[in-house]
Amino acid sequence: MPYEIIIFAFLAGSTVFIGGILSYFFEKTVLNRKIKIEIVHFATAFATGIMLAAVAFVLVPKGMHSLSIGFSILIFLLGAIVFYFLDDYIHKNKTSIPQFLSMLLDFIPESIALGAVFIYDYNTGILLAIFIACQNLPEAFTSYIELRSSAFSKSKALTMLFVLSFTGVVFSLIGFYLLKDNPELTSSLMLFAAGGILYLIFEDIAPSMKLKNSRFIAFGVNLGFLVGMLGEALL
Repeated sequence: MPYEIIIFAFLAGSTVFIGGILSYFFEKTVLNRKIKIEIVHFATAFATGIMLAAVAFVLVPKGMHSLSIGFSILIFLLGAIVFYFLDDYIHKNKTSIPQFLSMLLDFIPESIALGAVFIYDYNTGILLAIFIACQNLPEAFTSYIELRSSAFSKSKALTMLFVLSFTGVVFSLIGFYLLKDNPELTSSLMLFAAGGILYLIFEDIAPSMKLKNSRFIAFGVNLGFLVGMLGEALL
């Protein structure tokens, strides 16, 4: 079982670096500023749709499965509150990389949940790995551009994404070994992540993806959510 978790966690995390590499070549080859902005906003919208699908199809329903409704609500709200204060701290310190930090904040709890959930539901583990991989690709794509616009060098931005891509394996193994005998704690983590992700989506990510005179961008959310619908149907 651990080797399967390592494989799926690696595949899910590898898209962080792949997204960064794609963004690196995108920055070099696409010179038209208008097209570049539209593609970045569409990628952000697509990632948002996948994140919503992860919350709707995996994190909330699977998280509530082992918990009472009252405790589920409490943990879900706790996730939103904790992410609220983290987000507030980030803004007060004038950190100008919200997309990268959002990816980091949702990638870690999702990875822990990935390692733990494989024990109880193999298919759900695979589905969550797919969600994480699909979500990380466009998030890393836009995060690289964000890092570059915040005065990070190309090598430093790619190094940060490269390191982050492997942290998923570490946190998935932590989830496997520490939570394998505690389905209630695993469910709590999934609901906590769901609450935090929803807060970040509508506080930081969704407002930034809106583009003047381009309502088509919002369709990216639908397409991202469609990935989740297909994954749920197939597995």
